[in-house]
Amino acid sequence: MGIYLNPGNASFQSIRKGLYIDKSDLISFINARLGTKEKLICVSRPRRFGKSFAAQMLCAYYDKSCDSKSLFRDLKIASDTDFTVYLNQFNVLYLDMTWFLVNSDDIKDTVKNLQQEIIKELQTYYPEYTGSDTGTLPMVLSKINQATKEKFIIIIDEWDALFREAKNDSILQTAYIDLLRGLFRSSLTDRMIEAAYMTGILPIKKYGTQSAMSDFYEYTMLQPHPLEQYVGFTEQEVRTLCADSNLDFDEVQNWYDGYILGDNLHIYSPQSVLDAIRRRQLDNYWTQTETYESLKSYINSNFDHLKEDIIYMLAGNRCKITTRRFQNDMININSKDDVFTLLIHLGYLAYDTQSNEIFIPNLEIADEFKNAIEDSGWYIITSALADSEALLTSTLAGDDEVVARTIDRIHSANTSILSYNDENSLSCVISIAYFFARKDYTLIRELPSGKGFADIIFLPRRNTDKPAMVIELKWNQSSQGAIQQILNRQYPDSLHDYTGDVLLVGINYNKTSKKHECTIVTDSITNES
Repeated sequence: MGIYLNPGNASFQSIRKGLYIDKSDLISFINARLGTKEKLICVSRPRRFGKSFAAQMLCAYYDKSCDSKSLFRDLKIASDTDFTVYLNQFNVLYLDMTWFLVNSDDIKDTVKNLQQEIIKELQTYYPEYTGSDTGTLPMVLSKINQATKEKFIIIIDEWDALFREAKNDSILQTAYIDLLRGLFRSSLTDRMIEAAYMTGILPIKKYGTQSAMSDFYEYTMLQPHPLEQYVGFTEQEVRTLCADSNLDFDEVQNWYDGYILGDNLHIYSPQSVLDAIRRRQLDNYWTQTETYESLKSYINSNFDHLKEDIIYMLAGNRCKITTRRFQNDMININSKDDVFTLLIHLGYLAYDTQSNEIFIPNLEIADEFKNAIEDSGWYIITSALADSEALLTSTLAGDDEVVARTIDRIHSANTSILSYNDENSLSCVISIAYFFARKDYTLIRELPSGKGFADIIFLPRRNTDKPAMVIELKWNQSSQGAIQQILNRQYPDSLHDYTGDVLLVGINYNKTSKKHECTIVTDSITNES
C-alpha cells in the first residue's frame, strides 16, 4: 500500500462512518467499460458536489492491496453479478492534483515533481523492472506492464486544478498536456491502462491541444447523462436524509435545490445539505474560494449588458444562452455567453437543457450573487437590496405610503440599469425590491388563478407566521384598480393549500409623474372547502 500506488481504502472507510448516500451503482457503469474503448471517463461538477467521494469509493473498490468487501456488501453494487469479479483486482494509481500543487515549492515544477514522486514509489514496488534510468511516468508504467502484464486503473481527482491555479502559464500547461497524452493517447494506452476516471470542475474537450484528451467520454453540467445521479444528491436522497434527521425538506429545498441535470433530475450539493444537517441550521455554506473571486471578476466584465441579465435573474427570471462557443477555460472569455457558461460549470447558475435558459438555482446561490454584487461595488443594486428588509416590514404593516416611497427610491437608483418600459420591467424591480422576503416566502410568478394570472405571489414557508401576499402591478392606471382586479379575478383562490391572512398589494407606476402608488388590503382564506 502506497501513497499514490494502491493507496488502500482508508478514505472510503472514513466516508462510510459518516452520513453516507449509496452511489455504488457508478461502479457497475465503470465495470462495464473496463478494457473497452469507452474506458476513459471524466466527470466535471462544481466544487462541493461529491467528486472526491466518488473517486475514493472507486479506489477502495479496485485497489488490489486491500480487502474492501465489508465496505461494499450492504451497498447496491453488492447485488451486481460482477461485484466480486473486479473487487480489489487492479493496481490503482491515484493522483490528487491539488495535493501536488500545494506541495510544490514552485508551481512551475508541479508536473516534474508529480512524475518524480510517483516514479520513486513505483521503483520501490517494482525495482527489477524500473531501474535507475526512469524516464517519464508513461514510460515507467509501460515497462512495468511489459514485464508483468499488469494493467493500471488511473484515478485523477481535480484533474483541472493546474489549469485553474496556473491559468496563465502556458508552458506548465503544455507539460501537463504532454504527460496526459503519454498516458491516455499513446500507442501503449490500451495495453497498460484498464480504465481512467478523472474529476474536475471544467470540461476538458477544448483545452488548448484538444487531441491530448479527445478519447475521454465527458459527463458535464451541460451533458451529464447517464451519470447525473452519481455525483451530487438527488431529491429523493435529500428527502430521506431530511426525514432521518427531522429536518424540514421544504426549507432544505428552498435553500439548496435548483440544479436540473438530464431528464429533469434535481441535484443538490452534498456538502451544503450535509452541513445543514450537521449544524441543524440552513445557511449559505459556500466559502470564498478561487471560484468565488472569479464570480466577482466575471460579473464585473459586463459583456453585452451582462449586469442587467444578472439582476434580471436575481429577480427570479431566466435568460437565454448559447453554450457551444465556450472554450472550457477561465482565460478565453469573450462574451456574455462565455461568462454564463463558465458560471454553470462553477455551480453559480443552473441550466435548463430543454429551453437553453439559465437561472439562479436557489437561495444559497442568490445570497452568493448578492455578496459578490456588494463586494463588486454595484452600489445602486446594493442599496436596493439594503432597502428590501425595510420594504417587507412596511408591507406587512400595511403602510402603503412608505411602500410607495421606498419603491420610488429603488427605481430611481436603478434607472441606469433597469429602465422602465412596461409592466415586465416594473415586475423585475419589484422582485428585486422584495429580495429579502425570499427567506420567508416562495416567490411565484403569474400563478394561474380562477380567472387569470396574478403577477407575483409570495407564499409563506412553513416556518413563518407571516401572511401570504398577492401583488398586482399596473402601468399608468391605479393601485385601487389593481386591488379590484385581484378581487374580481379571485387570485387568492389559487392558493389551494394555504389558510390564513392574505395581503392584497396593488402597485401602479405613473409614467408622467414617475411615481409609484400602493394600496394594501388584508383578506383571509379559510379551509371551509
